[in-house]
Amino acid sequence: MLRASGCRVWDARGREYVDYVMALGAVALGYGHPAVSRAAEQAIAAGVVGPLPPVLEEQLADALAMRIPWLESVRFLKTGAEAVAAAVRLARVATGRERVLGCGYHGWLDWSQGGEGVPATTRALYAEIPFNDVEGTQALIREAGDRLAVVVVEPVVVVEPTREWLDVLRQETTRVGAVLVFDEIKTAFRLAIGGAAERYGVRPDLTVLGKAMANGFPLAVVGGRADLMSGVARTWISSTLATESVALAAAQATLETFAHEDVCGHLHRMGTRLLHGLHRLHRKHADAVTGVGGVAEMCFLHFASETVSRNLARACAAQGLLFKRTAYNFVSLAHDEETIDRTLEILEDVLGAIGA
Repeated sequence: MLRASGCRVWDARGREYVDYVMALGAVALGYGHPAVSRAAEQAIAAGVVGPLPPVLEEQLADALAMRIPWLESVRFLKTGAEAVAAAVRLARVATGRERVLGCGYHGWLDWSQGGEGVPATTRALYAEIPFNDVEGTQALIREAGDRLAVVVVEPVVVVEPTREWLDVLRQETTRVGAVLVFDEIKTAFRLAIGGAAERYGVRPDLTVLGKAMANGFPLAVVGGRADLMSGVARTWISSTLATESVALAAAQATLETFAHEDVCGHLHRMGTRLLHGLHRLHRKHADAVTGVGGVAEMCFLHFASETVSRNLARACAAQGLLFKRTAYNFVSLAHDEETIDRTLEILEDVLGAIGA
């Protein structure tokens, strides 16, 4: 990539593309948003790091707590993977337990992964709970019982959660004395500023934010109940560049933009327009497109085969469209109706050619 602006990117040869990858959802306002860029430039001029915590750290923490009141205390880190791992650490500190149940993707660190290089003793402490499966979730939490430290979930995985499932998560973790963590890395600052917890009205004990919070600048947050967050004094959660001022300034400017503009409303409207179009394409090209997944703010297509998905991605790129073939596509404040409609026209042309 050579540069990016709004919802468009240019490659090394100068070719322009409309983008729905949006840095894997890390950009909600559009690339190079003026207010965010100005704030970052001012922070650079003032000094990126220093011997003491920047004033911006406290200012941003207060701003987040005002907008997301269940964030009684927060800790800034650089990546979502770090922040979710910190939430798990804090839950273990608070409960004195080790077992973890999870649902969704929570980063590449050992505690939630089962691939090569992860010790068997670490893998044994983690198990997956089934998304939206009330009985299965209830059974796993009750089985873990007083060995369970924490349940970590992505509140949206492919489809929306049912209120019944979210209520079971809240009730059962409370019943066994475990901590409930919402991994809102993708959903916060998209579904709502406070993510799925705000949209669906179920409050976790700890929340993890990241991605769009700083509109593409590297920043993540773990926050929630003050009594749980106080556990940082009993363990070690730190990073040299966790509170460098540029990302903090970018996040502050992002939050201010959300306060002055109906960003989430725009994302929902444009995402709904795109999602409805994808459903039409599915009905018309059912041999190639086997389904539509996600929600308005983050959606994707299911394809009949790897060959179809690969050919579609290549053909779209040839027509100036970057459309993710194996994961979520994201809209931004920079996507408008004309852009969405042109996107659907390109997808129609490409699917027609694939099926010809």
